[in-house]
Amino acid sequence: MTDGEKTSKLKEIREIFSGAVEIIHQIRSPGLQESFRNIMGSAKTVKEIIEVLKTPEIVRNIENFRLASENMNEVATKIQNTLKHLEETGVIDEAKGLIKSAKSTMYSFSDNSQDLHEMSTSTKELFKSISSLVDELRITVAS
Repeated sequence: MTDGEKTSKLKEIREIFSGAVEIIHQIRSPGLQESFRNIMGSAKTVKEIIEVLKTPEIVRNIENFRLASENMNEVATKIQNTLKHLEETGVIDEAKGLIKSAKSTMYSFSDNSQDLHEMSTSTKELFKSISSLVDELRITVAS
């Protein structure tokens, strides 16, 4: 190794040590020490939270939330299927038709002074259809 190479290596080593001394000096500064304390405090808090989340009660609660969510999704699917079934069977259209018929009967009753009995009969049919619809919904939701 030549004298120039030795001098270059010594200069490099001196720069490394100088940088290390500067880093040590910065680490000892009050601001950095406070930052380290904050980081350690945060890490401790996170560790405590993780430990609490591992307790049987919390694990059970999380599982209950998951099950409740699954059940809600199943209920939503069943309701959608029920509505689709009701549309396919024409029950909703029939109920709409009865409502229109009842409205028409009421209007014609007021315009033509028709018999009150006819309006009463139409209203009874409307309520029977609605009752059938409610019963069918109950059976579908129960299943």
